[in-house]
Amino acid sequence: MIRFCSFLLMLAAPVAADIRGPIDVVDGDTLHVGPVTVRLHGIDAPEVNQPCEDANGQPWMCGAFVQSVIRELYQGQMADCEEVDRDRYGRSVAKCQVNGQDIGENIVLNGWAEAYRRYSMDYDLAEKSAQVRGVGLWAGTMQSPAAYRADRRGAAQQDTPSGDCIIKGNISGSRQIYHMPHNRDYANTRINAANGERWFCSEAEAQAAGWRAARN
Repeated sequence: MIRFCSFLLMLAAPVAADIRGPIDVVDGDTLHVGPVTVRLHGIDAPEVNQPCEDANGQPWMCGAFVQSVIRELYQGQMADCEEVDRDRYGRSVAKCQVNGQDIGENIVLNGWAEAYRRYSMDYDLAEKSAQVRGVGLWAGTMQSPAAYRADRRGAAQQDTPSGDCIIKGNISGSRQIYHMPHNRDYANTRINAANGERWFCSEAEAQAAGWRAARN
């Protein structure tokens, strides 16, 4: 019985998939290792188009800068990775090393990414060290990459019409104004459902809901 149970446990245990190859950097936490796309386990770097603020409160494109830093550090180097999981995009989530050094730990320790505590506490102390020293992104302020992605997804969903419902119901102060595609400010008007704004399928529907037509 003991042997049988041990055999079942062996079958249930996940088998690590070893990945080895030259690195082609995609962004701050994603690499091509040979032919395999790898999302580095336990870290979360700013998105390439994500802005931050420096120590003086001035905006700068931190995501693109982090991408360039990681490329300078690792582009073309040989990596050895151990797969931990697969993400919803089918990418390998893995811990990778170059010359025996943990890539994820080095990135977090130098302040170019957060420890992704939602999935791992492996780099918690590395992030705290970077914060205390005020290095990398911690020299200024940065929105959590996860929060930045969520905001972008929400904005995209709120600004997408359903079918033929293309009239934009915008709220400005106490005014509820709807914009038709021919109106001057139509293209620049954004719909935020959380603020009560909405899409309408017809002018009659917008007027019945209390919105008035834009005057330009």
